[in-house]
Amino acid sequence: MTQSRRTLIATLILILVAGAVLGIDALRRSRSTTTDGDQVTLAPGSIPIYVDGQLTGGFNPDDLDQLEQVSFVDAEEGKTQEGWLLRDVLLLTVKEDDLEAGTLITVSSSSRDKAAQLSWAEVDEPANMVIFDLASRGTLKLVSLLERLSTRDQWVQDVDKIEIASSR
Repeated sequence: MTQSRRTLIATLILILVAGAVLGIDALRRSRSTTTDGDQVTLAPGSIPIYVDGQLTGGFNPDDLDQLEQVSFVDAEEGKTQEGWLLRDVLLLTVKEDDLEAGTLITVSSSSRDKAAQLSWAEVDEPANMVIFDLASRGTLKLVSLLERLSTRDQWVQDVDKIEIASSR
């Protein structure tokens, strides 16, 4: 077998593998959020995202595997908090053009009766490290280096809803 034939076969295999990965990703996305006309239907266990009171989409922790993970060490206990930037999670569903500095984002947990309200400017700033960390029970918790979210009792654990109120 010639070198050029081996190169051609290797290239075809790479293309097939890339196509399979993209196909599987598209299938997983279609299962977590589907739309029937103007109505959005979420898979069980998905966290809904509302924009100005309208359900626009959602995600589940498995959807976050495609995002880059970040981490920081919390000041309270010196433990590493690792997860996905809230900014990146929101951009899976919401267009960045729809978010202005004054847009308010509320992340809440109905089981803990707790919520945190942040502006898009705070969420968009990488130095604030506003992230979703996977808790030991497999649920998401919102943690940050921001002073008002920097300790365990301020974190929003068991997140089950995100609301975005545009500043327009």
